[in-house]
Amino acid sequence: MSMNFLRLIGIVALTALAQVARAELKWEQTSVDLQPAVGDKQAVAHFKYENVGKTPVHFTSVHASCGCTAAQTQKEQVAPGEKGEVTATFNIGGRTGTQVKTVTVQTDDPDPSRATTVLTLKAVITPLLEIQPALVFWQNGEEPKPKIITAKANKDAAIKKLDVASSTPDFIAKVDAGSAPNEFKINVQPRDTTKAVYATLTIKPDSPSTANVFSAAARVMPPPPTTKSTLSTIRHDLATPAATAASPSQ
Repeated sequence: MSMNFLRLIGIVALTALAQVARAELKWEQTSVDLQPAVGDKQAVAHFKYENVGKTPVHFTSVHASCGCTAAQTQKEQVAPGEKGEVTATFNIGGRTGTQVKTVTVQTDDPDPSRATTVLTLKAVITPLLEIQPALVFWQNGEEPKPKIITAKANKDAAIKKLDVASSTPDFIAKVDAGSAPNEFKINVQPRDTTKAVYATLTIKPDSPSTANVFSAAARVMPPPPTTKSTLSTIRHDLATPAATAASPSQ
């Protein structure tokens, strides 16, 4: 029997032994979609796994994509046949809309294709109030008629009324019921439009599930810059040399 043939048998045997003894972490799912309820402060995703290999798996790193998300494992080592989960906790804060966060998990699996797994948490956060437009404004000297900001409340928020306050006394804000359920009309009116002024409108819903405060803005624009005096100066400067040149010497 040749030496090359013996080497080939050895390589095949070692490869087969490695495949039999390998570790393998199998994930139930690597992406989770969540829809937090109104007033929830956190969204929590559970990523379950099982070691379907023949040797223990060790976690070497579990890292979240941002500071608003925390991730942790139940254990550092997973024995063959053992199950567990990685928990990802997203702190909602004042965020709304679709939020996508990731957690990168690294293990000591010798196969690079399995050593790193990216887990994805997607949370769809419906805002308590949708405010349109966020700014109402008047041109300088425009008739000071009221303008309307519409606030649409989340149907699950149980909002019965809104309190609106202006940061300056230059604007009056009044809230009326809207034309649709869960809708409010905020009537904003300036006291005077002959001077430029800006105000923040603080909007406080009475929802028992949240203490969020929202804001909009109102503004009277400054008067447009005048060019009359500038044009007069230019005309004067142009006319003066011409008048001097019109007097020929005798």
